[in-house]
Amino acid sequence: MSYQSNQNRTASINLTPIILVTPSAELYDTLAESTAKTIANPAKRGVNKASQLRGFYDELVMWEQRLRQATDIEFNQQLPLIRMINAKVAYAKGRDLVDENYFQLIRHCLNQIKDKETLRNCKLFLEAFMGFYKVYGEK
Repeated sequence: MSYQSNQNRTASINLTPIILVTPSAELYDTLAESTAKTIANPAKRGVNKASQLRGFYDELVMWEQRLRQATDIEFNQQLPLIRMINAKVAYAKGRDLVDENYFQLIRHCLNQIKDKETLRNCKLFLEAFMGFYKVYGEK
């Protein structure tokens, strides 16, 4: 079996339990870990490098810190720029730097951001994800 056919047989990510509005006890633990395992599929060489994923996470951290003390009006004015991370991840996907699973994960998480609380929950989930990804990702 060739590398190409192995690459196409990657597991699909289950996004259903990743709910940021009312985080479950498992969100930052078992769900973050299972998500990291799926995205860290070793058959995808050169895709989903930790440094690439870290860049998107760092941008989200910057937004969460910047908006922590913001009013609801200020938050709503900046929300389109937060959601623009989707376009940046799409661009990375188009360059084969991230895969479909990571693209869908970010889209799923960013689409749940409605206020400062869900932004914080998104940041915390991706923080946990990045911690587990360091264990399972490319070495």
